[in-house]
Amino acid sequence: MKKALFIDRDGTLIEEPEDFQVDSFGKLRFKKGVLKWLGKIASETDFVLVIVTNQDGLGTESFPEDDFLPVQDLMLRIFESEGISFDDVLIDKTFEHENAPTRKPKTGLLKAYTGDPQFDLSGSWVIGDRASDVQLAKNLGARSIFIEGPNFKIEEDDPKPDETVRSWEEIYRLITGRRRIAETVRKTNETDIRVRIDLDGKGDAEISTGIRFFDHMLEQVAKHAGFDLKIEAVGDLDVDEHHTIEDVAIALGETFLTALGDRRGIGRYGFTLPMDDCLAQVAVDLGGRNWCVWEANFDREMIGGMPTEMFFHFFKSFSDKALCNLNIKAEGTNEHHKIEAIFKAFARSLKMASRKDSQEIGIPSTKGSL
Repeated sequence: MKKALFIDRDGTLIEEPEDFQVDSFGKLRFKKGVLKWLGKIASETDFVLVIVTNQDGLGTESFPEDDFLPVQDLMLRIFESEGISFDDVLIDKTFEHENAPTRKPKTGLLKAYTGDPQFDLSGSWVIGDRASDVQLAKNLGARSIFIEGPNFKIEEDDPKPDETVRSWEEIYRLITGRRRIAETVRKTNETDIRVRIDLDGKGDAEISTGIRFFDHMLEQVAKHAGFDLKIEAVGDLDVDEHHTIEDVAIALGETFLTALGDRRGIGRYGFTLPMDDCLAQVAVDLGGRNWCVWEANFDREMIGGMPTEMFFHFFKSFSDKALCNLNIKAEGTNEHHKIEAIFKAFARSLKMASRKDSQEIGIPSTKGSL
C-alpha cells in the first residue's frame, strides 16, 4: 500500500508574506530546515510527496499566473536539487466565498488518491499551518501535523491536529518514528493544566505552575533528562498547593507515557547522584507497572513554598500515570539539596531508561510486550 504526505505550500514549505501572495522572487523564502529534513524524509521513506495549496484568485488580474509560475518553478527546481521531487502539485485557484469542491479542506483536488484502493490514507499525513489543513486530514481519513507559526492558530472550535510541531526536524522525527512528542490538557474544577513533552529534545523548559520552587524542580527534570518540557498550570493556590502539584504530576505522567509509545528499543532501566552533603538514588523501570518506594525524610514542613509532604505524592502520582516503577532513596542534612538531588536523579534515570538504543529495535522484555 502506498502512503502520501499531502503538504501545504505557503507557511509550510515556504514563508508566507504579509499579502499572502508569493508572486516575486524577492518573496521566496524557504521554511527553516525544510530542505534538509524533507530531503531526509524523501531519501529514507517511501512516502509519495504531494503539494496541495489554495492560491486565492490565481490567474486573475490581482494575481497573474505570469508572476506566480516563475517563482513556483524556481521553488520546485531548488527542491529537486536537494533530492526532493513532488509526485503531484495540486493548486486550487478559487476564492473562499466560491465554496468550490476543490478548495481545501474539501477533497475534490485529491480524487486520484481518494479513489485509489492502493493508497493507505489512514497511514498518510497532511502537513500544514492552518486549521483547513487539519480539517483536510480529517476529511481524507489521514493524520494531521499542524506547524505552529505567526499567522494562524488552532482556535477552540477548530478541529484538533494529531500532532503539533514547531520545526521540520520535528516533522522528520515524527514521520520516521524518531520523535516522541505528546501533549496533554487536564481541566478540573480545581486546576487547568497543559503539558507538552519532547523526549528527544534539548532540555528546554517553559514551566509556570504558580509555585516557583516547584517550577525550579521541574526545570531540573527537563535539563537533566534532556526533555523539552512545557507546563502551564493554573490551580486553586488560594486553597493550598495540593491540587496543583498532584494534577501536574498526573498530567506529566500521562504525557510521558503517551510520548514513550510502545517502548520499542528503549533502555527501560535507569542513577545515583550526589549533591554536596546529600546522596540521592532513583531507580526506574519503564516496564508498564506502577509502583513507588519512597525512603526520604524531611524535617521541614515547607521548602521554597512547596510542602514537603507533597514530594512523595508527586512521584507516586507520576508513577501511577506513567506506569513505571520508582524506587527513591535520599540521605543528607540540607533539605533543599536533598529534594533537588532527588529531582535531578529522577531526571537522569528517566533519560537513561527512555533513551533509544540504535542497536536495539525490539521490546526490552522476554515477554515480548510491556
